[in-house]
Formats: sequence, structure tokens, C-alpha cells
Amino acid sequence: MEQIKKFELSKDYLERLELEIVQENAAFILASLEGVNVADIAAILDELEISDALYVLRLVDKQLAADILIELYESTLVKLLQEVETTEIANWIVLMDSDDGADIISFFSEKEREEVIAEIDDRVKLEQILELLRYEEDTAGGIMAKEFIRANKNWNVVQTINEIRRQAENVDKFYSIYVVNNKFQLLGRVSLKKIILASSDTLIADILEEDIFSVPVHMEQGEVATLMRKYDLESVPVVNAKNKLVGRITVDDILDVVQEEAEEDIQAMAGVSADIEESDSVFTISKARLPWLLIGVIGGLMGAKLIGFFEGGLSKYLALASFIPLVAATGGNVGIQASSLIVQSLASKSAFDDTLWQRFFKGFLVALLNGFVLGIFVFLVVAYVYGFEPVFGITVGVALFCVVLLSSFMGTVTPLVLHHYGINPAIASGPFITTTNDLLGLAVYFGVAMLLLNL
Repeated sequence: MEQIKKFELSKDYLERLELEIVQENAAFILASLEGVNVADIAAILDELEISDALYVLRLVDKQLAADILIELYESTLVKLLQEVETTEIANWIVLMDSDDGADIISFFSEKEREEVIAEIDDRVKLEQILELLRYEEDTAGGIMAKEFIRANKNWNVVQTINEIRRQAENVDKFYSIYVVNNKFQLLGRVSLKKIILASSDTLIADILEEDIFSVPVHMEQGEVATLMRKYDLESVPVVNAKNKLVGRITVDDILDVVQEEAEEDIQAMAGVSADIEESDSVFTISKARLPWLLIGVIGGLMGAKLIGFFEGGLSKYLALASFIPLVAATGGNVGIQASSLIVQSLASKSAFDDTLWQRFFKGFLVALLNGFVLGIFVFLVVAYVYGFEPVFGITVGVALFCVVLLSSFMGTVTPLVLHHYGINPAIASGPFITTTNDLLGLAVYFGVAMLLLNL
């Protein structure tokens, strides 16, 4: 077994590597990368200039180069592909799994795509890639691989083992042997253990496991990830409308999906409206961040206008202004807590384990308890620590109690409404909730002050 070298990228090594690339010291470059994991090599190339990264790719073994391409950051990969002739790209794609090859081709325009496809001389690989390109990229068909091992139910164990040896040449990893009929319709699967332990003349039909999970080609990739995570599946077969076996999705494909969706949710929660990386241009990053920042500024201006409506009351009770940050911050925090829990539940599909009324009622009780504790605490501090008159402490405490209830309601409802209309509910956990609750919190705060302080 080939030994994988533990590697940590350092500044000194990177500077040395860049120097050796300039001097075209192939011996040093190859020796330093020998035994290094593909993902680590990709991380090195992500730090290099595109021309230097391309030099290293052309220096190493072609199969290794193809594997490295798959692991590169998307921004690095796109820039690199722009510098390479279509023939060289096609040679790399032939050495990849079909799903990875389709991903590479999808980065090109229609014209460039046709040029790359025309250079692929492996007809089987080409047919597989063309089929994958028919599906939306965020569906099971879009992330599945065409490389899998199947056996006919009428084969015996000897025939099956011979077919496994033949088919395994094009499959790096396989966890199960999928069983089909003469029309290639999925019937089940059989484990390698059963094949090895069975007698030579045993028919596959007699040892196949029929009760297995499969997914249709048009299932959304997030649903596939949920299914595989819930049932701890290492791979899942993909079937078309006629139940014909057309591909498989492995756990490493799903890890990519989970990471991608998690990054999208984190960016949405942070108020970033597009998929960006730190290596993107200043204009690209700014354009992705600006919309929600503008919404925040507009919300702040509206808040200032709202405070202006109560200018007369503030002139009587100047201390009211001192507690505006407290109300706004508490409302924002409560809203983010509530919305984050709902977003997490929606992501894991557990939001529907209880009825909506049960969830609302449970959230209301939590907000009621939290609001009561916070309101009493603030009342005691304002009245007996800060020394304000009790009625003023009651005003701030009651206002905070109401703000907690309202913010919890908004944090619970908003993600559910966005999810219902097909909008990523994660955006509810960021600037949207914060800005909305700031405005509502201020309105509630001054409304309570008007009632209790007779402003």
C-alpha cells in the first residue's frame, strides 16, 4: 500500500517551491510532492500563481493531475481552465469519474463545451458525461456518477465475480453490487460478503437484498443528503422514471453537497447574497455583501425616524434613550436564536415532526419564560441599582418582555414563510431578522412608555 505523507503547508516551503518552479527544477518538485495527498497538493496549487500551478500539473502524472483538478478551489480551477487548450482538458476529463468530468465541462460556455466534448476520444466516457449534463446540477442526476458495478439476477456467483473484475477497472470504490433484470431495472443489491461466502453455482437472485433505498434522478440534492445522513448510507443508487439503474451517489459526493449548502447558509445568515470566496475580486465581494448592508442602513434610518416621532417623550424622560440599545440588542438576539433553531430544523426535516401549532406553542412558552425572567431582572436593576423611580423600571421591564415575545414570534414565523415560498430560510437568521426586530422593538418600547409614563 502506498504510504501517504503527512503534509503541512508552510510559507518557507511555498517560497522554495515558487523558486524551484521559476528555475524549472522538476526533480525537486516531484520529490517534494511524492506521497503527498491529492487534497494537500491541490491546497498548494491554490496558493500559487496560475502559471506556476499549471506548470506543476503538467509535470506530474496525468492521472494525478486529473485528481488534483477535482480538489482545487472553484476560483482557481476556472482561471486554470482558461489557460489550457481544449485537447489537454479533454485528456484530463477522460481520466476522471463521469460526474467530475461533467462538473469540469459545466464551467464552460456552450461553444467552449462543444469544443472540449469534440476532443474526448473515449466514447463510453463521453456518453456518460453527455447524459449527466442533461440534468440540473443540484439534483441527484446532476451529482451522480455513471461508474458503478451491477449484476444480473440470473447470474451465478462465478459469473458475477468475473463481471466485478471486468467492471471494477473503471470504478475506484464500490460498496455494493447492484442487481438488475434484463431491462436493467433495479431489483436490489448484494454485498461482497455474501458473494464471497456463497457457493459457486448460487444465483444472485437467491442472495440479493431487495429492501434498499434508491433515489429518482430529479430528486433535489439536499433531500438526497438528508436521506443518506438519516439512514447512514455509504452509497445510494439513482433510477429513472422506469426504475432503470442510471447511476450512483457516494458518500464523498454528499459531503461536497453538505459543505456547499452549509457555506450557502452561513453566507446567507451573514447577509451575503451570492457564493463568494476571499480570492474573488473586490468588486465581486462588495456586490455580494452590499444589498443586505443597504437594507441594514435603511432600517437604521427608519429607526432614527421612528425615534424622532417620540422626541417629545424623550425630552421628558431622557433616560429612555439610554435603554434603546438594550431593547434593540435583546430583540435582535432573541430573533436570531429563534430563527436559527427553525432553520436547523428545516435543514434536518425535523420541523415537521410536530404540528406547526405545537411548535408555535412551544416557542411561545420559551419566549414567555425568557421574557419574564429578563423583564424582572431589568426592572430590579433599573429601579434598585440605577436608582430610577419604580414606574420607570416597570416600563423598561414590560417593554423588554413584549419585545422578547414579538422577536421570538418573528424569528419563528419568518423562516417558515420563506421556506414555504422557496426562499432560503437562512437569510432570516441574519440582517433581515436583526433589522426587522430593531424597528419593531423600538415601536414596542416607545408604545409601552407612552402608556405607562403618560407621554
